[in-house]
Amino acid sequence: MGAYRITGGNPASGEVQISGNKNGALPCLAATLLTDEPVRLLNVPDIEDVQVMVKLLENLGSKVVKEDANTYTIMSGGRSGKLKKKLVQSVRGSILLLGPLLATIDEVRLTPPGGDVIGLRRLDTHFIGLSSLGASCLINEEGEIHIKANGSRLKANDIFLDEASVTATENVIMASSLAQGESIISNAASEPHVQDLCRMLNSMGCHIEGIGSNRLYVTGQKKLHGCEFRLTADYMEAGSYIGLAGATGGQLLLKGVDPGHLRMIRLGFERIGITFVVDGPSSILVPKRQKRILAKEVGGHTAKIDDAPWPGFPADLLSIITVCATQMEGSILIHEKMFESRMFFVDWLIRMGADIILCDPHRAVVNGPSQLLGSELSSPDVRAGMALVIAAACAKGVSVIQNIYQIERGYENLCGKLQALGLSIERDA
Repeated sequence: MGAYRITGGNPASGEVQISGNKNGALPCLAATLLTDEPVRLLNVPDIEDVQVMVKLLENLGSKVVKEDANTYTIMSGGRSGKLKKKLVQSVRGSILLLGPLLATIDEVRLTPPGGDVIGLRRLDTHFIGLSSLGASCLINEEGEIHIKANGSRLKANDIFLDEASVTATENVIMASSLAQGESIISNAASEPHVQDLCRMLNSMGCHIEGIGSNRLYVTGQKKLHGCEFRLTADYMEAGSYIGLAGATGGQLLLKGVDPGHLRMIRLGFERIGITFVVDGPSSILVPKRQKRILAKEVGGHTAKIDDAPWPGFPADLLSIITVCATQMEGSILIHEKMFESRMFFVDWLIRMGADIILCDPHRAVVNGPSQLLGSELSSPDVRAGMALVIAAACAKGVSVIQNIYQIERGYENLCGKLQALGLSIERDA
């Protein structure tokens, strides 16, 4: 699994190039199954989750050419083959194969996907959306997801999702792209990676309106063609490096970002005394001089940071901002509303010396500043793992973080990027 050995105390300073959106790459890779023509994807992050998704496509008969670290050309094949259970269970994004396979071969059998263990990941919304298009959905006696079209072609429908699930929205969009008629998808997720998928499908000949809103109009086509598509920047990675700069007291220039995706992230970090300035059309600067004081509400009460679907503060960055808050002055409530196990990682921070009260599985009160101490740690998931890296960079002494597979699933060349920013980090195989 590998481990990071980090000696804390060095501020992160310099420039860092933000990679393509991890959560955009996976559905866009899956969408290549919707056409028999080549699709060229650019700015794809070179991470473990992408590599697993590529192997799944190859299992299905796709020919994948990796032109360089971040560019792929994919030609879908017969869409046949037994998907390896180990691959499916190693990445949550494997669930995104349901929509395009249902649309092209009418029947899908898939082992329930794996990925982060951060709480209940329902499949109900996927089933609601796909069954509305004319599919029967069940989990069979072997525990496999079994979805089958009830006719020769899926039928468009007016679909209302019971929650704004990102992956369910993406599956329904992909299935609708080849369905007969115009589908209306209400209560749809609208994150930047969902927008990426919609724009890619439009460039393949689909017609999608309402991109960026929670109501999408998808006019299905009989056939989609190939395209070239460039993924937008990963705003989660950008938020992670904003947190790294703020927590360690460094100054970072983040390049290749979309500042429009960072508006709510800016508000969240301002509540813990950290801000940034836009430095051109695709760069932001996190300056060294910061307030570093945890905000109070207008009435003088303890402030709260909570997560919500887009355009709310991203759930994936709550663990990052929790670590940052331990280095600021004052108190703040962190409220994780979307996943019931994500906040348990604070036990590692408490072990390091953080003053945190875990109220329940969803809420924690952070008091700062705290002097963190180097410790033996283990990454529970992608974002909490990155949070522990930031904590180790702030700590006095040496920290060893195990299970870094869970971090490298979502961060491209993390060790190399951090070394270039002046941090003392080594990767043990």
